Amino acid sequence: MRPGRREHRRPSASGDGASPGSKDYGGPESNQWSTALNDALTAFLTSVLPTESDLKAALAGNSEDGIHAKNLLTSFLLSFARRVPSRERLHVFTTNYERLVEYGCDLAGLRIIDRFVGQLHPIFRASRIDVDVHYSPPGIRGEPRYLEGVLKFTKLHGSIDWRFENGVLTRTPMSFGAVPPHPELPKLPFETVMIYPNPAKDLETSEYPYAELFRDFSASLSRPNSVLVCYGYGFGDDHINRVIKDMLTIPSTHLVIISFSDSNGRIANFTSQVGRDAQTSLLVGGHFGDLPSLVAYYLPKPAIDLISYRRTELLKNRGESSCDVPSGLGSAQAENVPTIASNRAEQ
Repeated sequence: MRPGRREHRRPSASGDGASPGSKDYGGPESNQWSTALNDALTAFLTSVLPTESDLKAALAGNSEDGIHAKNLLTSFLLSFARRVPSRERLHVFTTNYERLVEYGCDLAGLRIIDRFVGQLHPIFRASRIDVDVHYSPPGIRGEPRYLEGVLKFTKLHGSIDWRFENGVLTRTPMSFGAVPPHPELPKLPFETVMIYPNPAKDLETSEYPYAELFRDFSASLSRPNSVLVCYGYGFGDDHINRVIKDMLTIPSTHLVIISFSDSNGRIANFTSQVGRDAQTSLLVGGHFGDLPSLVAYYLPKPAIDLISYRRTELLKNRGESSCDVPSGLGSAQAENVPTIASNRAEQ
């Protein structure tokens, strides 16, 4: 646990990236606290890299299990990147620090929109939330259409490769599954921008850059016909639960909870407190939480463009085409905007 918010605060957007705590109080006791905290957090960060390394070894191998695991991961992500060009993006949120989603998107050839701008030294730009990738189909007039294979992606609690230096939030060039000790690991991890597991997470989300990230989360949910799909989230974070509860005050919204278990009663406690049974769907159990079953039976299949469907129907009725009506219309006609929140650590 941290010694207290007054003794050691996170850097602000206008700061220089250094923690003001030791400057305000100083002394041997303060230095001992800082050293102990940094040692503990360094051990925590170092433990994340072997997790990535194990995942990479399993996914990158040519064994039958490795190929199957890679196909499952890419199929899972493609389910949310296959969006009708006239529909809004799906937004994926995660509370995890590791970068399995990013690695999976690379494997699947998906583009991520996450507010970071730049190739060699990506910088977090709060003004880039509405930046997107569109295209104009040849021979079709009208507004540009969304390019397929693109996801909006937000890491609500930060990432192992985020750094805050000189008032700027950047993403460091750390390969997936890097071997510790890695030179890009922070020397003073307590002064980075990750929200570590601690009782003060609720307060820390009001600071930069998390205020912007949680504003994205709230804005994505607080609209009519929004759907939130929670996979593996254990409902243990009050600051996230508060946003979900607020979403359910809109009658047309819906919450889908997919989980291996009841997370020690937290899911049941949350749903009973909210009391929105008509707006909540529970898929709890080993069958639903199992990724192969989820991908095969429950996740959306490729959506077909409604305009293309109507054109096919028109040509068919005129006798100019004998092609069958493509499947997947149900996904194309969906009016809601699904969103994903995941936390595999609590599965």
